[in-house]
Amino acid sequence: MSPGGVIGWFEGIGLGDRATVGGKAGSLGELTRAGIAVPPGFVVRTQAFEQFLASLEHAAPVRARVEALRADDLDGIRACAGELRERVCAAALPARLAAELTTAHGELLARSGQPDVAVRSSATTEDASDASFAGLQDTYLWVTDARRMMERLRSCWASLYSVESISYRRHRGIAEREVAMAVVVQAMVDSRAAGVMFTRSPTSGDRSVVTVEGAWGLGSAVVGGEVTPDRWVLGKITGEISVREISDKHIEHRRGRGGGVEAVEVDAARRREPCLLDAQLEQLRQVARQVERHYGCAQDIEWAIDARGQLLLLQSRPETVWSSKEAAPAARASADPLSHVMSIFGGRR
Repeated sequence: MSPGGVIGWFEGIGLGDRATVGGKAGSLGELTRAGIAVPPGFVVRTQAFEQFLASLEHAAPVRARVEALRADDLDGIRACAGELRERVCAAALPARLAAELTTAHGELLARSGQPDVAVRSSATTEDASDASFAGLQDTYLWVTDARRMMERLRSCWASLYSVESISYRRHRGIAEREVAMAVVVQAMVDSRAAGVMFTRSPTSGDRSVVTVEGAWGLGSAVVGGEVTPDRWVLGKITGEISVREISDKHIEHRRGRGGGVEAVEVDAARRREPCLLDAQLEQLRQVARQVERHYGCAQDIEWAIDARGQLLLLQSRPETVWSSKEAAPAARASADPLSHVMSIFGGRR
């Protein structure tokens, strides 16, 4: 960690640091420490956000303004979100923080040999098994220099005050003092193919399989639903491929000119070619099992394979859909413990 205490490198953090690094960064640190290949990076801890927010609060309320909103007041939420996002994006970073970020950015470039970075939000309430903020905060890819990285840092902080994010918190009754934003800065992966995988079936909940979805280029095309991915279902233990669906992958996301992401047409020869070889599927299956064993529960994993063929994980979080269904009680508790039994037999005594 830096002398100012706001920068944490992945190898020095884990899920136990969620309160100060958020769910995404905690998971990336956990994966790194478990020996799983992850692109190198660091997190800007919530301490930096709190310091920045305190300076904004001196001028006008932020958290109290959000907590005064009713969950059903969409017009009020829209007005508040627009004002707060503008304030966050326009405010200058403290000089000491800017200096620490510049130093860390330079060190990351030296470690990775990759001049561009991804800047990803890591809210303290996201990627938890009981309340997921996934998709409600921002991610920026192919960020080209330290100045733009700091602009995107503020944009990630501002995304905590989007209409969707504020509405989510108001409906869930989450206190604003419990919400803070850390930000991940991570070496970009110029991926040949990328996608997601689940250590249980997302359609049936079957725990005995690993489902892999992928497409050419960056995984953002898959996550954003802009391309129908190839899909495989593998036996978690045997590795047998029971489902093999190869799609017409008409576009892929690539680095845009001057940074950022652009969608480009896939050449005709590759459109209907599988984006993964069977050997790569086997590698994904083995990594999926390793990650699930480490966390002790089913996982939703983002992966990428770079131009050299190296498999890298970009994120892993608890699978929530089937876990939530299993956690729900099969029937409501009754004051009379015999009532459920008697209802089965039509009330006969």
